[in-house]
Amino acid sequence: MLKNGKKTLNKLRESYKNIFFLALFSSFITISCAKKEVKIPVSVGNVNSVAVIIDDQLWGGEIGDSVRNKFAAPVIGLPQEEPVFTINQYPVKLLEGFITDSRNIILIKKETKSRFEIIENEYAKPQIVVHISGKTVQEIIDTIDNNYATIIDKIKTSEIIEIQKINRKGLLKTKKINSKFRINIDIPKTYRMVMRKQKFIWLKKEISSGSNSILIYQTPIIDIKNKKTMLKNILKIRDSISNLYIHGSLSDTRMMVQKEVPYNTEMFLNNKNTIQTKGSWEMLNDNMSGPYINYAILDKKHNRTIFLDGFCYAPSKMKRDLMLELEAIIKTVKFQ
Repeated sequence: MLKNGKKTLNKLRESYKNIFFLALFSSFITISCAKKEVKIPVSVGNVNSVAVIIDDQLWGGEIGDSVRNKFAAPVIGLPQEEPVFTINQYPVKLLEGFITDSRNIILIKKETKSRFEIIENEYAKPQIVVHISGKTVQEIIDTIDNNYATIIDKIKTSEIIEIQKINRKGLLKTKKINSKFRINIDIPKTYRMVMRKQKFIWLKKEISSGSNSILIYQTPIIDIKNKKTMLKNILKIRDSISNLYIHGSLSDTRMMVQKEVPYNTEMFLNNKNTIQTKGSWEMLNDNMSGPYINYAILDKKHNRTIFLDGFCYAPSKMKRDLMLELEAIIKTVKFQ
């Protein structure tokens, strides 16, 4: 009788152990699933907008001046002054609120720990969060001075990627472009082909009181050893193409770039030597003008230069974001 009682007790203990471990395992699974269900929010914000989170006292002083001078400086290559970024300032106490959903954030604090760090997708996605802190006002200003170019490049690159992602939701069929120039390029459906010649294509998007345009053309390869000659050749080629094909509504009108030396940068685009130029164009004998951005891409394999040129005409609009859209489209180019 005693032995039977012990056996029964042992069975009960084993049952309780199994129930305990089963409950523990179930709880672990539930917690794991709950963690998986936590999703990072989608970021919000207009293109080229930055939330600067800094206390009002610092914003009203030298640090605020430094931020405005660096991140709201005029954009290079536009006919009128427009800031690099549209800045919205918020006190640090709002960091825990809706501000953390902003796509671009610069967080500046005066504290005992010095810090400069750029973090992607910290509170939302896609997102760039820049942390700047220092013990003194001068230390914070020095950090801004030493790193503002990196910050601008990081935010701008992120904005271009986001524009390209949105554009890919609806792309124009570009078989004619692909076969003519042996390139692939993502052009949104909002653009349409308005002219096609043997070595030239013009695509345009109509906007309220204006338009955005992309030109694609090619020439024999240009010499880039002499920089002064190289820039002259690029301007000469662009003018010759626009004189042929880009005209105003009035007779005897033609597009030409303004004569001053354009802003220019040498870079690699799709692993090919590329010269980027920025400046302003005008329509001779007509009251039309605007900014342009031109990429001369050296395709040595086929002994040619591919030109991808974006320009806008929007007399009553700000042009910064329109030009960034053109840059984002051009930078999707890939050679077959």
